[in-house]
Amino acid sequence: MSELADRSGVPIPTIKFYLREQLLPRGQLSSRTQASYDDSHLRRLRLVRSLVEVAGLRLEVVRRVLAAVDDEAMTRHDVLGRAHSSLSLSPTAPASSEDLDQVETSLEQWGWKLHDQSPLPAALAQALLALDSLGHPMSDEALEAYAKAAVAVASVDVSQLPVDRSDAVETAVVGTLLREPVLLILRRMAQEVRSGQSQGQ
Repeated sequence: MSELADRSGVPIPTIKFYLREQLLPRGQLSSRTQASYDDSHLRRLRLVRSLVEVAGLRLEVVRRVLAAVDDEAMTRHDVLGRAHSSLSLSPTAPASSEDLDQVETSLEQWGWKLHDQSPLPAALAQALLALDSLGHPMSDEALEAYAKAAVAVASVDVSQLPVDRSDAVETAVVGTLLREPVLLILRRMAQEVRSGQSQGQ
């Protein structure tokens, strides 16, 4: 276990906690007090750490994501969908059927297909409703432009996903949470640059 801790950078007490919670499989017993751990344990430990410490997910949610990773009947695409759904913030209030219909219409026009239980359409409906309520509605043209920019970013993200299911989920979780601030900062920089260009600066 000390070697696993050294290789992963995860403290031994944390590893023991993950073992107790059955988030990490037991090692192969080599004696009454010794167990050996291999690269599969290291990969699982990295994934669990990203879900718990980086994403801040509750243990029951982590278990659902891990169950999807371990379910060979689920494609990598399905597993990533489960992970992204777990990362999504629940809307503060239910979206109306009218707002959801508008979002679904846009998704159909763009040719976007999400899994049936995805919370993202409702979250988008709530975000658009918040803009409307503050007197800053987003036009269909602006929303479509955002969608096209999102496709370009997502294409980069997906192209860099590992083939291994566990590694792919870890990369998606860490990438989604830690790269989004980079995207936000670049957007604000670009706004400043474009504003200056429009003023001839």
